[in-house]
Amino acid sequence: MKSEILANRLREIGIKDLKKDEPLTLYSSWKIGGPADVLVNVSDIPSLQKLIVFAKERDVPFIVIGRGSNILFPDEGLRGIVAKFGKSFASVRTSGTSIIADAGVWTPRLAKIAASKGISGLEHVSGIPGTLGGLIYMNGGSLRHSIGDNVKSVLALDEGANLIEISRDKCEFSYRSSLFQRKNYVILKACIEGKGDDPKNIRRRILDILAERKCKFPLKFPSCGSVFTNNAEIYEACGPPGKIIEEAGLKGLRVGGLMVSPMHANFIVNVGGGRCKDAFELITMIRETVHKRTGFWLECEVRYVTPMGKIAPLHDFL
Repeated sequence: MKSEILANRLREIGIKDLKKDEPLTLYSSWKIGGPADVLVNVSDIPSLQKLIVFAKERDVPFIVIGRGSNILFPDEGLRGIVAKFGKSFASVRTSGTSIIADAGVWTPRLAKIAASKGISGLEHVSGIPGTLGGLIYMNGGSLRHSIGDNVKSVLALDEGANLIEISRDKCEFSYRSSLFQRKNYVILKACIEGKGDDPKNIRRRILDILAERKCKFPLKFPSCGSVFTNNAEIYEACGPPGKIIEEAGLKGLRVGGLMVSPMHANFIVNVGGGRCKDAFELITMIRETVHKRTGFWLECEVRYVTPMGKIAPLHDFL
């Protein structure tokens, strides 16, 4: 379905805040990607439900994005509908040591609010540049912690656009993995549990984490964050991905506009004009070099979205 026709059909069902042929570089932390047929800024749950039903009934590709971190869009862009959470999906409410937060909230903001209320346990997400929805989807975190450690329950829309509440034990959290990677559910909000502590102590820990990230990570250039996962078997044998890639002499390796960061080898930075095809070529070179040296294949943390909206770890497409 052509973007003009698709946009008109969506307007007919009451979807107004949309853009045709929207460059995905504007919505990617890596600054990579071609145009989306239609990008919709979603402001409420009923609108999101309409989109899900519309896409399912007409077999139109449909994905939901947050801040576009940890994701690689194709150079040819995305067909169908890309839904992006608007500002109304970023509320945070606290009660005691519990937090109810929308999927669209910026995770550093969530950590800051938790600290101000004396809620500890989210310090590890304070420097992660993404939304809560994406963090839960990936079961992301840092410093040997994951957001799944804190989640009590998740409110989501299932494949039929029905509201469902999923308890933590049903979320299938494991290292950089969750139920939401295997089901076409849309995360709406989550109940998160922390522990009580003095706000000053929490803020001090956050400042320490942010200072360490500033020293270790290449924050001046666009990137997707960590490219490869920290696989336990590989870690025990060879160390973390950044160390393995550095020891292979690949720091500074460049393809097109993308380069293995000289600062941290598990980051690939866009130094100007980087494209999806550059990422595929560079990541392939890294994986093959590491495999020849160690016998291990590094697995990608970054997700690739096909032009038809299929999402999977990038290495699945190599």
